[in-house]
Amino acid sequence: MSSDHDQWPTLDDLLREESQLELAGLTETDAYELGVLAVTAAAQQRLPVSVGVWRAGRQLFHCGLPGSTADNDGWLRRKGRVVMRFEHSSLYMARLCQDKQTTLTDKFGLPASRYAAAGGAVPLRVRGTGVVGWFGVSGLPQLDDHRFVVDILGRLPR
Repeated sequence: MSSDHDQWPTLDDLLREESQLELAGLTETDAYELGVLAVTAAAQQRLPVSVGVWRAGRQLFHCGLPGSTADNDGWLRRKGRVVMRFEHSSLYMARLCQDKQTTLTDKFGLPASRYAAAGGAVPLRVRGTGVVGWFGVSGLPQLDDHRFVVDILGRLPR
């Protein structure tokens, strides 16, 4: 285990965090406002990220900020597939794989070209419904990507 891994939240921390981020709903307008909030914060900090919001397999928001690349878009989609497959943050699945010394490919047969267990995408859970989509960024180190999306979601009214 690397020293960086020691600074990561535990699986229990990540589960608790996910439960605190539950939303009242997720309309197209909500997704747009979430995306704009993220883009505004990222632009103010000059973060070279791609931002995405998806619901029910449909991309409702995307923006690539200056310095981001098509590769960031690919990572974003791969992390989002992990969220929808496991209904946990992509950082949760990264931590799970590291703790068990495995990969998504080895444990679940998922191709790395389509699934990335790397921080930066979180489930969008609607109260009384469950996971309806995901929100994520890509372009920073994975722990920073994760912290950014959690911070932005934490700013939304509950």
